[in-house]
Amino acid sequence: MTTTPSNTSPTGNGAPPNNQTPQDIASSGAFVKFLNIVERLGNLLPHPITLFAMFCLAVIAMSGIAGYFELTVADPRPIGSSGRSEDGLIHVVSLMNAEGLRMIVSNLVTNFTGFTPLGTVLVALLGVGIAERSGLLSAAMRLLVMGASKRLVTLTIVFAGIVSNTASELGYVVLIPMAAMIFHSLGRHPLAGLAAAFAGVSGGYSANLLLGTVDPLLSGITEAAAQMIDPEYIVGPEVNWYFMFVSTFLITGLGALVTEKIVEPKLGKYDVAEAADDLSEQKMDVVTAEEKHALKMAGFSVLVLSGLLALTIVPEWGALRNPETGLVAGSPFLKGIVAFIFIGFAIPGLVYGKVVGSMKKDTDIINAMSHSMSTMGMYIVLVFFASQFVAFFKWTNLGAVLAVTGADALSSIGLTGPLVFVLFIMLCGFINLMLGSASAQWAVTAPIFVPMLMLVGYAPETIQAAYRIGDSVTNLITPMMSYFGLILAVASRYKKNLGIGTLIATMLPYSIVFFIGWTLFFFLWVFVLGFPVGPGAATYYTP
Repeated sequence: MTTTPSNTSPTGNGAPPNNQTPQDIASSGAFVKFLNIVERLGNLLPHPITLFAMFCLAVIAMSGIAGYFELTVADPRPIGSSGRSEDGLIHVVSLMNAEGLRMIVSNLVTNFTGFTPLGTVLVALLGVGIAERSGLLSAAMRLLVMGASKRLVTLTIVFAGIVSNTASELGYVVLIPMAAMIFHSLGRHPLAGLAAAFAGVSGGYSANLLLGTVDPLLSGITEAAAQMIDPEYIVGPEVNWYFMFVSTFLITGLGALVTEKIVEPKLGKYDVAEAADDLSEQKMDVVTAEEKHALKMAGFSVLVLSGLLALTIVPEWGALRNPETGLVAGSPFLKGIVAFIFIGFAIPGLVYGKVVGSMKKDTDIINAMSHSMSTMGMYIVLVFFASQFVAFFKWTNLGAVLAVTGADALSSIGLTGPLVFVLFIMLCGFINLMLGSASAQWAVTAPIFVPMLMLVGYAPETIQAAYRIGDSVTNLITPMMSYFGLILAVASRYKKNLGIGTLIATMLPYSIVFFIGWTLFFFLWVFVLGFPVGPGAATYYTP
């Protein structure tokens, strides 16, 4: 990616903007230098796939060294619990021997195929692919944003950005350029519209009204990490849904507030002379009458599906209730939630496609699903190496040893209360600056921090919810985020010579406000009000 120097002035001519004081300029320069350091450090990291391959080799080497010195820690699990050794110690198992080699070779394939996030994410994406390729998601987003009143346009754009996360890159590719155009057409600064959409799509990455592909992805990694302490522990994709549902409205409000009270006043009145392109040629595709009719039919199909699904879980005799207890907790409905994500996107997408003509034949449906799978090549390769790393970590007991050691350290300094989550969220946010992939970051950190915080007394569901905050709030200010170059390119259309530092400085207020506001809300929700973060989710863990 080629960019101009990050200290380029926002005016594009080397002069400071009129509304900046010398102190502002000095502090901005220092901040840009800091961001440049972060970018250079991030660029020094190898590709996440290479990183996981290196981690695998490191685990093997560390297990050999620890095994040679017979490293052990006291097993905190109760006597008689599954996986507990007879001597009450956790021993590091070496993979640097013949037995370790046999274990690696014998399980290389099953580590990959049995990695929970792989199948669940791919199945969910089959449905999302139909809804996206049919045009349903794009039309719904355009109708939502372009139909908003001028007073509510900022709120609507941030909200649309958050809910667009169910459709992967749609928010980045469609909504963010559209938001800039809408603000410009209203006589507002287009970069403020871009920032509002970017804040929703990326800063609110984990929040959503619906379960999306990120939920099974993270829960599968969390479950594997939790089973280092409790081999029977199950973490479903729905375990953070309550908290993330309500967080959607929190982030919408915070994003709109920052846009209108901080970012837009700072940008000032837009001068079209600053644009790199002829903005008069910009056009926004309006939602046609046919598309509106198709959206109504798709909405009707959602209502029918919801009604049929309700018949299986609401009545006491519902077929998808737990057959043993009669409850929704532990039911086939919750265990099979990925299947309903698939159906919930596929059926409305098919109905929409039939009405507008984008899904005329069965081959159109097949091509839509095939296209969604074709975009997952990088993810599948990443999962192969990540699954080996997680398996090696579990086999060697290094994760358990680090967790016990870390938990003991937290106990010794008295940092076992809810305050530990502030540090945890900050740490996740910092790691995210240099390792932008949510799946890659959680695959690295979960095997250490999930068992560690479980031993301190917190449930994996709560730990995962806290991680999702840290993973989201710094997406806006890291050049390592995969779509950052695209955002910079769109922004450069409206302001010539826009530097990477200028874009990050524009988004920084969102990261700060989101971190403070979302973290406080997490504490209020979990520890003050005592609400669960999702259906059947526990707050505390007791071995």
